[in-house]
Amino acid sequence: MIESYNVRVDGFEGPLDLLLHLVNRYEIDIYNIPVSTITAQYLQYIHTMQQLELNMASEYLVMAATLLAIKSAMLLPNQELDEDTDYDENDPRDELIARLIEYRKYKEAATELKDREGEEKNSYTRAPEKIAAEQKDSIQPIAGSGSIYDMLAAMQNVFNRKKWNRPMETTIERVEIPIKQRMEQVLLIVEQSDKGVAFDDLFPYPSKTHIVVTFMAMLELMKERLVYCQQDRTFDRLVLHRWES
Repeated sequence: MIESYNVRVDGFEGPLDLLLHLVNRYEIDIYNIPVSTITAQYLQYIHTMQQLELNMASEYLVMAATLLAIKSAMLLPNQELDEDTDYDENDPRDELIARLIEYRKYKEAATELKDREGEEKNSYTRAPEKIAAEQKDSIQPIAGSGSIYDMLAAMQNVFNRKKWNRPMETTIERVEIPIKQRMEQVLLIVEQSDKGVAFDDLFPYPSKTHIVVTFMAMLELMKERLVYCQQDRTFDRLVLHRWES
C-alpha cells in the first residue's frame, strides 16, 4: 500500500489558492463567481488528489463543504439571486468572494516582495565591470510555467482517458516500484528527449500504484530542480524538460 504523500511544492498552498487558480484558469469574474461551475471543478481536483493518495489537509474538505452549501443556498426556492446576478450584499457568495479578494491581494504582495528580494540578492557593491559579470552568472532562468494545479488537471485527463478512475480488478497485477527507481527512470526518459516528454507518456501502465509512484517521482524531481513542467498556454498539454543549470 502506498503511503500518503504530503505535497509541499510551490503553488500548492491551500483551498483558497486552488480556488484562485480556477478563477484565473477559466477567466472567471472574481466578483461574480459561477458557483456551480467552480464547485464542480474544485471537486474534480479533490477527487484527483484522493485518487493519487495525496495527504490533503482537512481545510480542502471544509472548503468543498462551503462551496456545496453556497450552491444549495442559491438553489433554494424563492431565492432571487442566481449565478448571473451582480455582486450584492445579500449574495451568499459574499464571504467567499471577500476572502478570495483578500487572498489575491496577499499573494500579489508576497510575489512582489519575493521579486524585490531576488533583485536585492543580485545586487552587489563592487566595481561596475565585476557586477555585470557576476550578476550574469548568478541569475537563474525561470524555466517552466506548469504549476502543481496544472499537473493535477493533467492527471484528471490521464484518469479519464485511460479509464483508470474506475475501481481496478483484483486480478490485475500491481506494478510495484520504489519512488527512487521511478525518479531515475523518468529522469532518463526526459534526458533522452531534446524536445521534452509529454506528461501523459510517463503513465504507460494501467496500475494505480504505478500512477501514484510516477506522480511522486515527478514532484521529487521538480523539487530537486532536475526537471520542470512547461505549459505554453492554458489547457495546452504539459511537457517535462530537463532543468539546465
